[in-house]
Amino acid sequence: MSVLFLSRSARPRWLTPPLIVGAVLILFWLVATVAAPWMSAHAPLDMVGRRLQPPSWDHLLGTDALGRDVLSRTLHGARHSIPIAVTVVAFAVAIGASLGAVAGFVGGFVDTVIMRMVDVTLSFPPMLLAMAVAASLGPGLENAAIAMVIVWWPVYARLMRAQVLEVREREHVEAAIASGATQGRVLGKHVLPLCWTPVLISATMDLGQVILLAASLSFIGLGATPPTPEWGSMISDGASQFYSWWVALGPGLAILTIVLGFNFIGDGLHDYFDPRSR
Repeated sequence: MSVLFLSRSARPRWLTPPLIVGAVLILFWLVATVAAPWMSAHAPLDMVGRRLQPPSWDHLLGTDALGRDVLSRTLHGARHSIPIAVTVVAFAVAIGASLGAVAGFVGGFVDTVIMRMVDVTLSFPPMLLAMAVAASLGPGLENAAIAMVIVWWPVYARLMRAQVLEVREREHVEAAIASGATQGRVLGKHVLPLCWTPVLISATMDLGQVILLAASLSFIGLGATPPTPEWGSMISDGASQFYSWWVALGPGLAILTIVLGFNFIGDGLHDYFDPRSR
């Protein structure tokens, strides 16, 4: 943490205080994902106190309408929200980047078909499309994850295609093609290694947005089902308890800090890979 107090000239330009703060926030929630049973004083489903008990020394964030400890449920919520975000982004990147790379490198009819699929998907508002898919599949985190992958993969397809179109015109790629290398070898060895930086930055920032979308789906009943301690469903429970503000405070702060953390890290990665920051 001492790097926070270094003078601006004593640290790299990309090593900014927001990046450090973001790393600390994400590290905390990663630890919570693994160690929630040891960090929390109570099990997330146990009724350990009075209903809607305000914050106290026994329950730092109070209890919900069933007498469950809000802090414990918030910490355990990381075990659902973070893995689902990583899974969604991983599948979206794998599908979108693969199709975008093929579209940009092969071109022609293949490019037209893939990009028309992308255009159709992106023509829908993301939240509306996710709601429609999740509603058709039924409630549950797994179905919500499928809906979010469908929403997110076109973003990476378009981004990867743009990168491939730019890189494939470089001299070393043309030289590889002229030397008789196969399309697969040229794409895998000479093109793709130079295309991943924007995808990595976008994926890092999207992790927070996926958590926010997953919470939104759970809030309206299309994501996690009770009694799962998921942040969106916990906020939904708190919304029905207007005067018991502490019920939604814990999961709300959790979403706020983790989205800010991933955004700060994404900005830091952008600065790191930007030659002007060196």
